[in-house]
Amino acid sequence: MAVAERSVGSAGESRGEHGVRVLEEIHARKLRWVELFYTDLLGGYNHIHLPSDTLDEDSFVGGIPKLDGSSVRGFREIFESDMILLPDPSTFGVIPWGAPYGGTARFICDILTGGAKLAYTHDPRGIARRTNAVLADAGYDLSYWGPEIEFFVFDSVKLIPSADSVRDAWGGSGYLIESAEAPWAAADGHGSIRFKEGYHRTGPHDALEGMRSEICNILADDFHIRMDAHHHEVATAGQGEINIRFDELIPAADHVQDVRFVIKNVAAQHGKVASFMPKPVFGDNGIGMHMNQSLWSNGTNAFYDTNDAYAEVSQTCRYYVGGLLAHSRALCAITNPTTNSYRRLVPGYEAPVFIAWSRSNRSANVRIPFYHKGRMAAKRIEYRTPDSAANIYLTEAALSMAGLDGIRRKIEPPAPVDADIYKLSPARRKELQIRELPGSLGEALECLSSDDAFLKSVFDSDVLDSFCEIKRDEQLQLNLRPHPYEFYRYLDV
Repeated sequence: MAVAERSVGSAGESRGEHGVRVLEEIHARKLRWVELFYTDLLGGYNHIHLPSDTLDEDSFVGGIPKLDGSSVRGFREIFESDMILLPDPSTFGVIPWGAPYGGTARFICDILTGGAKLAYTHDPRGIARRTNAVLADAGYDLSYWGPEIEFFVFDSVKLIPSADSVRDAWGGSGYLIESAEAPWAAADGHGSIRFKEGYHRTGPHDALEGMRSEICNILADDFHIRMDAHHHEVATAGQGEINIRFDELIPAADHVQDVRFVIKNVAAQHGKVASFMPKPVFGDNGIGMHMNQSLWSNGTNAFYDTNDAYAEVSQTCRYYVGGLLAHSRALCAITNPTTNSYRRLVPGYEAPVFIAWSRSNRSANVRIPFYHKGRMAAKRIEYRTPDSAANIYLTEAALSMAGLDGIRRKIEPPAPVDADIYKLSPARRKELQIRELPGSLGEALECLSSDDAFLKSVFDSDVLDSFCEIKRDEQLQLNLRPHPYEFYRYLDV
């Protein structure tokens, strides 16, 4: 099970040759446009359209000089902005709603610097690619990832005041979420879902099952993603989850970007609003992105040990878990990168607040799923902290490096906790060496600034500096503004 670059087609085929084969398919299908996608530092999906007849074999080898890096979040300054998009032919797909415009092919790109054409250090996909190399150097030629993608689909979201108000001179603020599923909707209650009662609900309560099926069909048929399941999640107001088949590190991240892209577009086509905001609804569950992961070496799952009585996990797996726990507070800056992320990381809504590990226990932030005994291929860990606002490439890279640091330094985790951690007393949690995750983005950024050495093999310092600078400003902008709840709480003081 050696690592295989997905940009290579059949055995012995070069990237350019693979590109030529794909171009032949594009021309055979008479697709007039090619859409090139790339990811910015904050995880946003960006694109550019080119006429399909402008691409040739060299486009997949030398790249396409069509990127102004100074206009992209977290990228370059204006004096060094010329950059190159390098499409990966293995990511070929078709945008189904592009048919009225002559048909549109799609590729995901890596980013190169202009001139020397070096891999750009701020390219999230490039950081994931370097992560693969570091894992391989450590003896792990394969890693599998299975992100669980949660989201909301609302009928509408109205911001108060309206978007055309003068910026930073608002006399008040608020928002209104509308959803036919929600208990606050003006309906007969026939299809409404009460708070925390949405898990696996059927129609008419689950009003979005048809839309989710449509999304999954597009992902399977046009983006070649293997689907596992979709269902309504716990929260009301249109919370859903789509599970894709686990895959290697970079393809799994590519798939997450595609899933988000398709969800947003299909929702818009239905006149609705899809959101990956971690905690949009007060009093109900937020949306996470639980990260299932395992390391492999020469066809063997390095996390599996059939002789382990607790959860069939190897000592390597325990060290990996030890690394995740040791760096959990710093990891939050990357895995939970918005101020709203910390509205989710509170007790009572299934999101992990405490740093601990366990078999099957969902109150711990590291869980060892244990559905089957004796199955090497199924052994994995689930890191439950991340949310769906995270940059998936950076998240996979950071988790890999935290776990690898645990293996290298032989970090033994504390004893597993097989109890509801929310119900333990503070004294008992201290006895079990259970720490808490940060309570705000600002706190998470401080944790990262004092604990970032484990990331330096794949994250350059200027990448982290750029990321943290943007995120500190987000925290500042929130802190500057009065909150609607503060008026309720303090207007009469």
